Amino acid sequence: MSASHKKIPILLTLYDRYLDERDARLFAKAVSRRYTTPTLERLAQAGDRYRRRAAVLALGLLADYESNNVLGSALVDADRGVRMLAEHGIRHIWNRAGNQYQRKQLAEIIRLNDAGEFEKAVERATELLEQAPWFAEIWNQRAVAYFQSGRFTDSIRDCRQTLEINPYHFGAASGMGRCYLKLDDRISALECFRRALRLNPNLEQVRAQVVYLQKSLKDK
Repeated sequence: MSASHKKIPILLTLYDRYLDERDARLFAKAVSRRYTTPTLERLAQAGDRYRRRAAVLALGLLADYESNNVLGSALVDADRGVRMLAEHGIRHIWNRAGNQYQRKQLAEIIRLNDAGEFEKAVERATELLEQAPWFAEIWNQRAVAYFQSGRFTDSIRDCRQTLEINPYHFGAASGMGRCYLKLDDRISALECFRRALRLNPNLEQVRAQVVYLQKSLKDK
């Protein structure tokens, strides 16, 4: 049988439809009826780039925190499209750990940070961490609130804890770098930014910081 007559995998057919219609909900619903998470994880790590893109997109829409390692590895995929989809998807699954109540509380903490209510965000996060200290994104959101409140040492501590639980959290690594910049510790900031880039090579602003810091330290 010639290549032109080979059957196209259902996942790629659904992905092509998504590219035409840009209906993520329809794509997720169709994929969930045909594929399990373990199968999508396997496809995200093997095969051609289009199959990897489709699988990574599906995981970002459907998977929970247990797929963190697969999407974290996809952040450094050879294909830029896979990397971009992995970056978008992994940010979502970081919020999908824990039970329904804990996820709802995390969403409220994120809302408080977005609204600039950083004291309340710290208070809520601290309360939630008492029952879910293994939930990395709660530590990260408290780190965000500390940073915005000028409590840079506290923010660094929470960024470290975030990375201890979730070693793929490039946001915590770059956030820690920003804290060290505020503390005028450019060497530590450079180390953190480099770590963030190793986790996610698509962080162009972080890359610019690395170039700037390398030059400023060399000229010092």
